[in-house]
Amino acid sequence: MADSVMEIFELDGHQVIQGDALDALDVYVPDGSVDLVFADPPYNIGKVFNETKDKWPSDEAYQQWCYTWLEKCVAKLKPDGSMYIMAATQNMPYLDIYLRSMMTILSRIVWSYDSSGVQARRFYGSLYEPILFCVKDKNVYTFNADAIMVEAKTGAKRKLIDYRKPVPTVYNSKKVPGNVWNIPRVRYRMDEYENHPSQKPTALLERVILASSNPGDLIMDPFSGTFTTSYVAKELGRRSIGIELEEEYIKTGLRRLRMANDYKGNPLRRELRSFEKCHQPDIPSLF
Repeated sequence: MADSVMEIFELDGHQVIQGDALDALDVYVPDGSVDLVFADPPYNIGKVFNETKDKWPSDEAYQQWCYTWLEKCVAKLKPDGSMYIMAATQNMPYLDIYLRSMMTILSRIVWSYDSSGVQARRFYGSLYEPILFCVKDKNVYTFNADAIMVEAKTGAKRKLIDYRKPVPTVYNSKKVPGNVWNIPRVRYRMDEYENHPSQKPTALLERVILASSNPGDLIMDPFSGTFTTSYVAKELGRRSIGIELEEEYIKTGLRRLRMANDYKGNPLRRELRSFEKCHQPDIPSLF
């Protein structure tokens, strides 16, 4: 495991915190201060994040670790705060049940995506990841439906008529998304790609942040990785707290949030991908 060094970088309402999430939550984040939490923790499936392997000694140990950070995140939320949680399909049922005593789970979302590779040969491969949408107070919380409308394909394209109304009317062409989100995964050749094994797409975070926060609100991601949550929060006029253990990903966060041009005397540059090296051999700086 990487050393749990604690360091904080701040600029224009955004914080990048290097350290173990459990410690950082205690030290740097006051209770009742956060409007929205987006938590995408390690899934306990053996991926390697820079130098840290995502694997606990047992499923029970992993679950207990999750229960600990969940309690801390709930405490950091304001009374009208919301939280979105991601997890592996095999672990989400435990988190779902555990959270019910602390929060109201309003939606169980499926983030669905396709894969160009072979998923499995002797069982059905996984092409989705579950997301819980939870609120502290089911009667008072932020949900900006108009900000996340999507095309209602049946009504918009087929021009169906709703004859149940007093005056027959074409079905609405826009609707609030359902709980199945078809959003492509981040691929190697995409502009937003960063060198990370489980980067989440900006489109996913845009929907979450637009729906469940307002400009100026404070968004927290305790497992920031590529700092997509903080990046999108900044683009949408929110404030952010991003916590990350691995130093390599801290550098990614500082670069994406334009908080620094260098780190420990070395310039912060996005790592060129193989096809970029052929066409752009000498790029001075890439935020």
